[in-house]
Amino acid sequence: MSTATAQTVTTYLKPIDRTGLEAFAEKGRNNPQMRGTNKVHTVTQGMFRTLSYVGDHTPVVVDEPLHLFGENTAPAPGEIILSGLGGCLAVGITAVATWMNVKLSKLEVFLEGDIGNPSAWGAGGAEKQPLEMGFQDIRVKVLVEGDASRETLDEIVRLANLASPMANTLRNPIPFSISLAE
Repeated sequence: MSTATAQTVTTYLKPIDRTGLEAFAEKGRNNPQMRGTNKVHTVTQGMFRTLSYVGDHTPVVVDEPLHLFGENTAPAPGEIILSGLGGCLAVGITAVATWMNVKLSKLEVFLEGDIGNPSAWGAGGAEKQPLEMGFQDIRVKVLVEGDASRETLDEIVRLANLASPMANTLRNPIPFSISLAE
């Protein structure tokens, strides 16, 4: 009778360039005021459906659901915001894990946000102040697995959250201007 030993095989997510990450971090330490600029050009197709052109990528399509007078052909603007937040947190978690020499085998981010629009986008609805509009609560849960303890994974998520550009954009008031194009 032969005895077979069961082995568990763990597959890790494709890693990022740790050397490049270290060089990027050093660049930030040497120039803490460093900034980049993101540019997007959004074009309305009709009703509430828009195409946002970002670099050379396929346009990001945004729409509203049927109950908000859209055609429900694509995610709503708030869902796109949450998508950007989820992507940013995943990038940060991956970067911090790489920095801490932790290999990740699973990373999923679950987001939900309570959003209000009783002013009907400023089209005659309730009179509300800006702070009363938009997301009023955002909840994020992270499912992360890797070759580290739960405490280390929790620390990775904590650090990524604290340094997330998108999380901090949503948490903190920022200068915002809007005007007619020339």
